[in-house]
Amino acid sequence: MVLAAIFALAAESAIAQPAKAAPGARNWRPSKTPWGDPDLQGTWTSDDCIGTPLNRPANLGEKRYYTEQELAQRESQLAKQQQNDLQELVGPDQRVGTGPPSHWVERARRPCRQTSLVVDPPNGRTPDLLPEAQTRRIPEGANNNNPKADSWEDFSYYIRCISRGVTGSIFPVIYGNGQQIMQAPGYVTILQEMVHEARVIPVDGRPHASPSVRSYMGDPRGHWESNTLVVETTNFLSNRTGIGLNGGGTPTSDALKLIERYTRTSSSELQYEVTIDDPKTFTRPFKVAFPLTQEPGYQNFEYACHEGNYAMSNSLSGARAQEKAAAEAAKKK
Repeated sequence: MVLAAIFALAAESAIAQPAKAAPGARNWRPSKTPWGDPDLQGTWTSDDCIGTPLNRPANLGEKRYYTEQELAQRESQLAKQQQNDLQELVGPDQRVGTGPPSHWVERARRPCRQTSLVVDPPNGRTPDLLPEAQTRRIPEGANNNNPKADSWEDFSYYIRCISRGVTGSIFPVIYGNGQQIMQAPGYVTILQEMVHEARVIPVDGRPHASPSVRSYMGDPRGHWESNTLVVETTNFLSNRTGIGLNGGGTPTSDALKLIERYTRTSSSELQYEVTIDDPKTFTRPFKVAFPLTQEPGYQNFEYACHEGNYAMSNSLSGARAQEKAAAEAAKKK
């Protein structure tokens, strides 16, 4: 049902022109809630930056944005992809894979201007890992090129349907990029589509919880700086999720601190940025930024992760089958 709904949205979406700032956009101000806070409410998506790499290709150096000509080429590629998604049958000269058809995933509606999600340091690449962080095991399903399937504990928290972490839950991936923001006096809640996270963020000035209270998503505290929601999150569990897409990559430490900024720049666009500071993992803090947009008809769908999680059980049973086959082959020698 969820995939069918995604298909319907993908089929209906039109390729839009790259967003251009309207006259006076720099002076645009959001409306206020009845209690006086800037109104960020609505369902937002990072779909426009699907496919934008976290780390900028080294050959692009400090080039943060694509040129207008390059954006036009990428727009043409998006239009071609949309036409391919509408095809019901595979062409006679095309290879048939075992994965789902391409129209099951979500697509950007306009080309992302950025060459990478990382915007600081200027080279657009995550800083080097500290020696102690380089020894941490990257779980199966979290960009691990040497997978191990001895136990369910060898799999990432994403594959196990537990959590993608804060950054992994908002960075753009192939589908499920919805971020529904709701506000009440003293609180902002962000309901994230994939792995059903609900971040309840107090904005009433209360201090962080005791350092002894830790969780996968940390302990967020927010405040307003003019029209920007600033969220500081600490108190993370160590060695759970990384900073990569879907929480992949080297797991972060209990010293991780995130500073997020949500700024509504127009009626349909919100600029998101996060500064990542983990002195036990990276050699320096770094920043990721990208736009979130509101799109007609876009909504969060149920993410029934456990109910459809065949990947982990199939990987475990497949590993046991390989071990059995290897043992039987050894007996014949």
